Amino acid sequence: MAEEKLRETREKLRNMTDQELADELARQRFLLFDLRRQNTSRQLENTAAIPRVKKQIARILTIQRERELAKERR
Repeated sequence: MAEEKLRETREKLRNMTDQELADELARQRFLLFDLRRQNTSRQLENTAAIPRVKKQIARILTIQRERELAKERR
């Protein structure tokens, strides 16, 4: 089930336009900032959210890099 959800997330990201992907990256980076702030002030209840957001950021950056390399090959 977790693998299926991950596959759906990847497909959702791959179907986004470049601008939507950049906007999502900005949202995730702000969320990471906010989670870290909450963590330092001891307000964060679910500390597992931090690595989850980091992985989401990495997925977005990977897709952006793949698209960049595909454009260079043309």
